[in-house]
Amino acid sequence: MPFRYWLVSVVILIAAPVDAEQRKTPPGNEVDLQLVLAVDVSGSVDDQEAILQRSGYIAAITDPAVIKAITSGILGRIAVTYFEWAGEGWHEPVTGWRVIDDAKSATNYAALLRKTSPGKGPWTSISDAIDHGVALIENSPFKGLRKVIDISGDGPNNTGGLVVPARDAAIAKRITINGLPIINERLNFGRTPMANLDLYYRHCVIGGPRAFMIVANGFKDFARAVKRKLILEIADNTRAIDPIRSSGLAQTGNRSSGSRWIPPCDAGEKRFRGIIDDE
Repeated sequence: MPFRYWLVSVVILIAAPVDAEQRKTPPGNEVDLQLVLAVDVSGSVDDQEAILQRSGYIAAITDPAVIKAITSGILGRIAVTYFEWAGEGWHEPVTGWRVIDDAKSATNYAALLRKTSPGKGPWTSISDAIDHGVALIENSPFKGLRKVIDISGDGPNNTGGLVVPARDAAIAKRITINGLPIINERLNFGRTPMANLDLYYRHCVIGGPRAFMIVANGFKDFARAVKRKLILEIADNTRAIDPIRSSGLAQTGNRSSGSRWIPPCDAGEKRFRGIIDDE
């Protein structure tokens, strides 16, 4: 081949555009987001409510809007793991770490969630769930541009370590904790649920860079809430929601949030021991 034709061929090859799949594929194990989904299956969650939570995640993870949020990221993929939690030391893996980067991988992940039935455990240790989520991130085979633990639950911490130190230790490692408090009025062992669980999550549970929460008004509202939350946290688009920066948040019950009582961050432990009643 004459030199001038060979040179033109090389220039064409160099100038040829990279296809979309090549542009999207990141080097090694990098992802836009490492996302830990931590789901409450404590004693206050009955079998039907546990199924509603699992079904909500199955529907959300395969929703076109969620998939669009995933594929619109810098790298176009996230790594997700899902576990269920209850009291101290009670956490069951449902899926290991998996990459979701398109509709097919989202469908495959949903199939994993369908394979098993939700578990059931005693008591409620949000602090232990946070600690376990941190360990999952630190031992993950993936490296995320962002790291998030997503806690859903219908009650306050009442066993294990206090929730605030666990939250702050996670934040110190640049891990964000987002929340999905589930508000309901069903009696639990003859007692009404703690009042203003959303304020408890706001002041005691969530924290870190751009932390936020979405409230589910009962378990039947869970699917709507979790879909919205996944879209916002995957797209890292929480500007429309008042962010919580953590540390320095309320540590004692008071009425500084209008006329609503803000539970102290040890309200669950005190309720468990019969020391405190809701105001």
